[in-house]
Amino acid sequence: MEKIQTKIETGDCLEILNHYPDNYFDLIITSPPYADSRAKTYGGVKPEKYVEWFLQRSKEFLRVLKPSGTFILNIKEKVDEGERHTYVIELIMEMRKQGWRWTEEFIWHKKNCHPGKWPNRFRDAWERCLQFNKSKNFNMYQDNVMVPMGDWAKTRLKTLGKNDIVRFNSKVGSGFGKNISNWVGRTMAYPSNVLHLATETSNKSHSATFPRMLPEWFIRLFTKEGDIVLDPFLGSGTTCEVAKELKRSSVGIEILPEYVKIAKESVKEDQFVLFEKRGKYERKIKKGHNKIRRTASRRVSSKTA
Repeated sequence: MEKIQTKIETGDCLEILNHYPDNYFDLIITSPPYADSRAKTYGGVKPEKYVEWFLQRSKEFLRVLKPSGTFILNIKEKVDEGERHTYVIELIMEMRKQGWRWTEEFIWHKKNCHPGKWPNRFRDAWERCLQFNKSKNFNMYQDNVMVPMGDWAKTRLKTLGKNDIVRFNSKVGSGFGKNISNWVGRTMAYPSNVLHLATETSNKSHSATFPRMLPEWFIRLFTKEGDIVLDPFLGSGTTCEVAKELKRSSVGIEILPEYVKIAKESVKEDQFVLFEKRGKYERKIKKGHNKIRRTASRRVSSKTA
């Protein structure tokens, strides 16, 4: 396996990704600033401008993602004038026109969401994790996220009736059927598309950190050791930190220098360029600053100038 590498860059992902080759990343997972949210931190993007703003960046994500890769977008609609804004739904539709396949939608259930009271709604206890792909054939390692069967199996599967050893269809006419005997002997099961995770994170002085288990679950599901993960809105560095622990290389891009500093303190950044090993780029170091220039597609030396 090639050496695990981590690169954290400061700037707008729209500009920085221009330096990366096509079909490079195995997984993109990120939680961008939501519309009008974290205005004091990121300035905020108006809901009516959000789709246009994001599509410029998702076009680059589409280019740098491998055909076998996956893009996970953690996002949530805001409430505007007493109703849910439609910018997330609009974004999904426009991304499909852009060339993305909207493969799945996972729900992050926040087990310890903040209490609150509103006259026309209850507190938010979930967020979307939208799965997009470039093709219908993508890498997915489902066995990596299996969960224990649970105590129910010890009693339910101990004695089977006649309807438990065949596919028994529901008597209410729903069309649902199951063969209980298929579960005998199993200790693990595949999970659902609802992730029950607490919102608690280590205090990184960031206004919108997400729990480590969120990127960890998707990294396990969609990558293998040695693959390369991108978080184009890195924040305090959680994705790169988890990726390195799981033996995946990663690139994190964050526009605010103060959060880049936090991220670099969280995960030791390797001082070389990830795509150098691909043989299509070479690095020159001048006064401690990496300058990247394109070369021919032939293999080039990895020695520094």
